[in-house]
Amino acid sequence: MDYVFAPPHQPVVPVAGAKGGFPVRRVFCVGRNYADHAREMGALAQAEGREPPFFFSKPGDAVVSGEGEIAVAYPPATANLHHEVELVVALGGGGAFVAVDHAKSLIFGYAVGIDLTRRDMQALAKEKGHPWDMSKGFDQSAVVSGIHPVTAIGHPDRGRIWLGVNGAVRQDGDLSAMSWKVAEIIANLSSLVALAPGDLVFTGTPAGVGPVVRGDLIEAGVAGVGDLRARFY
Repeated sequence: MDYVFAPPHQPVVPVAGAKGGFPVRRVFCVGRNYADHAREMGALAQAEGREPPFFFSKPGDAVVSGEGEIAVAYPPATANLHHEVELVVALGGGGAFVAVDHAKSLIFGYAVGIDLTRRDMQALAKEKGHPWDMSKGFDQSAVVSGIHPVTAIGHPDRGRIWLGVNGAVRQDGDLSAMSWKVAEIIANLSSLVALAPGDLVFTGTPAGVGPVVRGDLIEAGVAGVGDLRARFY
């Protein structure tokens, strides 16, 4: 088929130990999936019990990735950019209304991710009752390490998840503290949208989110998955 202009560039995340990359379709994120983070964000009811998960999304081309130090552009329209380290699930299969006990069979692999948030823009949008898409779905707002296939690492369900800025640790939690586990997240999400190969799912962040500025170096990791380094410019 001919096009009136060149099709957009396909976002791709490298795959550890493979020549080919993982083509990104969509990016979904779970909000407040760790009780300690829910508390620090003022969502006390959610911190005290398992309310149904809620989701937001980012465009596929919000992904910035690499296996070495990733260069991330500090976005415009904010003076309070926040980091949120997360376990990222990369889907190699899809479907709608997926059963919990079948959900893990859809997973191709896992990565370390940083969900970036224009916190000041988000707070203002919430105050006014406006959508907060632009506080979450801006360019390079989804930083992702190389993906490690399930065939190599299995399914991590516990272990340290952490993030440091310029050598100082800010976030330090454990995957076992997720309110909704990976299989439950996939099953819930698939009841709202049909999932497909190429989808990435950010699974939530522990407490300790905070600001980054130009020049900062973020180092982050998830036990059993890998590490990530990102420099802001």
